[in-house]
Amino acid sequence: MNQNKLFRLTRVRLALYYALVMGLILSLCAFGFYRAVFHAHVVALDNEIESVAGTLHDSLELKLQQPGRLEPIAHQLFPNIDNCTIGASCIQQPLDSKRHFLGIVTKSSYYVRFFDTSGKLIATAGSYPQGLPTVFNQKTWQFIKDSKGKEYHQITVNLHTQSYQDWGYMQVGRSLEEFNGYLDSVKLTLALGLPMAMAMIAIASWWLAGLAMQPIYQSYRQIQQFTADAAHELRTPLAATGATVESALLMPQLEEEETRDILQTIRRQNQRLTILVADLLMLARLDKQPIKQQEICCLNDIISDLIEEFQAMANAAGITLTSGLISINNAHQLLNIIGNTDQLYRLISNLIVNAIQYTPREGEVTVFLNRSDNYAVIKVQDTGIGIPQHELPHIFDRFYRVSSDRSRSTGGSGLGLAIVRAIVKAHKGKLNVQSELGKGSTFTVQLPLETTALKNKGSVSLFKGWYHSLRNRSS
Repeated sequence: MNQNKLFRLTRVRLALYYALVMGLILSLCAFGFYRAVFHAHVVALDNEIESVAGTLHDSLELKLQQPGRLEPIAHQLFPNIDNCTIGASCIQQPLDSKRHFLGIVTKSSYYVRFFDTSGKLIATAGSYPQGLPTVFNQKTWQFIKDSKGKEYHQITVNLHTQSYQDWGYMQVGRSLEEFNGYLDSVKLTLALGLPMAMAMIAIASWWLAGLAMQPIYQSYRQIQQFTADAAHELRTPLAATGATVESALLMPQLEEEETRDILQTIRRQNQRLTILVADLLMLARLDKQPIKQQEICCLNDIISDLIEEFQAMANAAGITLTSGLISINNAHQLLNIIGNTDQLYRLISNLIVNAIQYTPREGEVTVFLNRSDNYAVIKVQDTGIGIPQHELPHIFDRFYRVSSDRSRSTGGSGLGLAIVRAIVKAHKGKLNVQSELGKGSTFTVQLPLETTALKNKGSVSLFKGWYHSLRNRSS
């Protein structure tokens, strides 16, 4: 329960961190998007105002004769132009849509005003808003507000007479009401869309955190199962040894024969513990580090030695053990690989022992060696009890047994095939099994060949110490 709570808390933290990071990224993207939209519209607005001001400037400047004085022709260009006097406001005339200069200054969003060289307001035109500051500011681009707080953007350009004298200044401005309305809609969209996006991110974060935690949780469950299985396997011989010692202590006198039987029982259990610990250490080494002490290994010699080694074990079980090797007298048929000799002996011997243990009397176990492209192919085929199809994906798991009772009777710990898979993986090979219930199984191992090895290499040395422990375990 505590572990489940820990995993839930970890998932919540992962989801929270992911949501916070994604939320921050999304917020920065939204801010960047808003700034990009704002900048694009400001640039477009400036270009529009500058274009209108340039058109009016070029059309008006050629008709100006005296500084600070608007010629009558200006009234034709600006239908609603109004002259301003000192102390009086500029009263806007009604617009006449039929009389305007290209329809520019009669747009409801534009206004034009004129100043003389001293900065005095002379006239206004277009949709001139009430309450704009009349103090002249020579700055080219300005953002200003009227008395109602509405914003405007304007440009200031110099005007000259026909004789190139300074006439004064013209300011062309545009209302930002439409512009601000668009930006407000963008802000509203982002303000409403961001929480919705954050909600979806939170849901996605929870789901992704679950996916990320799944392999960890499965690994944790496997460690738990492995620990429980290892403890169970270790407990059995320890309990047997303890029971034997307790029974011996309860006897008032022990005869020599009884003492010998007790010591043999303790030795068998000790050997079982030793083999189990050695298997676990081998699996740990194969998981942590690559193969050490690699050398050229002749598979023909290894299989021949193992067939000879386990012949007695097969005869005792009433099983025929044969080999289908490529002839070692033909030098071109020797199959050499680069690997660890001890591990290769262990790999093939585990398959042979497994086949013998699960094959009934008068059955057959055959070891084949062949070549397929750049791989050496080893097949261990038996006529044993077979493996159910639903069990095949699990037979290489540690401590897994297809038939617990049978494995107990043979003394196996359920690590043999796990070691086989680990060794094949360490040698960059492939492992496959085919089985039919009641008819037997075939284990196929493919190992990459060493094509540059000497093809007439002599037999590799045989490490037989480990096989004596196998005999003791099977006896």
